[in-house]
Formats: sequence, C-alpha cells, structure tokens
Amino acid sequence: MGESIIGRARKKGAIEVECHQLRDYAFDKHKRVDDTTYGGGMGMLLMAEPIALCFEDICRRTGTRPRLIYMSPQGETLTQKKLAELSEHENICILCGHYEGVDERVLEEYVDEQISIGDYVLTGGELPALVLADSLSRLVTGVLSDDECFEEESHYNGLLEYPQYTKPAIWHGREVPEILLSGHHENIKKWRREQMLIRTAEKRPDMLERAELTEMERRFICDYLESNGESKI
Repeated sequence: MGESIIGRARKKGAIEVECHQLRDYAFDKHKRVDDTTYGGGMGMLLMAEPIALCFEDICRRTGTRPRLIYMSPQGETLTQKKLAELSEHENICILCGHYEGVDERVLEEYVDEQISIGDYVLTGGELPALVLADSLSRLVTGVLSDDECFEEESHYNGLLEYPQYTKPAIWHGREVPEILLSGHHENIKKWRREQMLIRTAEKRPDMLERAELTEMERRFICDYLESNGESKI
C-alpha cells in the first residue's frame, strides 16, 4: 500500500491507510490475542476483547464509527458493484482473521458485514484485506488521474473491457484493428462498446443477465451469437 498508484495517492493525501496491531490491545504480559477453541478442534482463535478494544479506540481517535468489514470466505463475494457501494463510506475498517478465525461474538456485536474474495481459504485475512483496500482506493477521487481510468474497465459497468493495443501497429503479423487508427472517435467508441458486448457474451455470458443493455445491444449480441452458431441470451 506504499508503492505505485496507491502509494502516490497516500503521499498526496487522497487516501489514508493505517494498520493497527491487535497485540497493542492485549491484556496479559505475553500480549496474546488468540486462544484454543471451546469444544475442541485444531487451531487457535482470535479473542474478542483485543479486537473490541482496538475498534473502540479507532472510533475514539477518528470521532466516527467506521464501517467494520470482516474478510471471510463465508462473506458476500466482492464485486465491482459492492466496491461502488463501499466507496460511499468515508471510513472503512477491515478486520483480518487468522488461524481459525475470530470469536463469533465480536462478529455479532461489531462487524457490519463480511466479504469474501472467492470460494477458497487462505491462511489469513491479510491478503483479502489488501485486495479490498486496493480495489476500493481506486474509486476514490484523486487516486487515479481521471474517473475514465476505471469507468470502462471490466466489471465497472457490468461488462468485460474491450481489447486494447499499443505500438507497433503490426506485431508478429497481427495488425491493430483499422478503426483504432482512423481517428474517428465516435466510431471507435461504438466499436469498443460492441467489443465489450462480444467479449462478455463469449467469456462471461452470466454477466449479461445483470448488465443494463439497450434493446439494440441485445439484438446485436443475439445476431453475433447466431452468426457463430451459439445460443441466444
């Protein structure tokens, strides 16, 4: 979070990122924040009290109650739509589980929602937290050079992104589509939208069911699929 786009955004004050060490809120001389689980079983569990003390301290220091998100494979799968919703909050606090997770009672009392980055299990919530922080930061004004940088990316508008090219115009016998060299911005815009529709229909047809499409765009996709011997959406 200190490098590249996110690092530069932090330096200029577009976003603030702060990490909080749970051991600073431990209450025994060994600074323990985990213990064995009731009922038996393998692994250790993060205790509720250090987490609660940490979050309450954050609330006092910021003068607000940040939205507390627990990264968990049991949570709602992270999507661009969810990121757009979260970007409306001024302060986000991310709780990272570790070992066997955290005491259920702290989830019930403090956590606003649980979010997953996919249907698999990691050794801890640190990497998912970084994924959430990075993808969410990109939507904050001033982080990217222009909102257009993310408005046409995959998933932002419910479709996959169009193919892109750079110099040279011919590489290994493969040519850049002629329309991109034409300088006709309206035609290029139309071509890119059509490519987004085609790519989504080919690679993620499930997304088309949720995308906001005009009737003309739906007909375009149907005609494309029919011409390629595929089923209609």
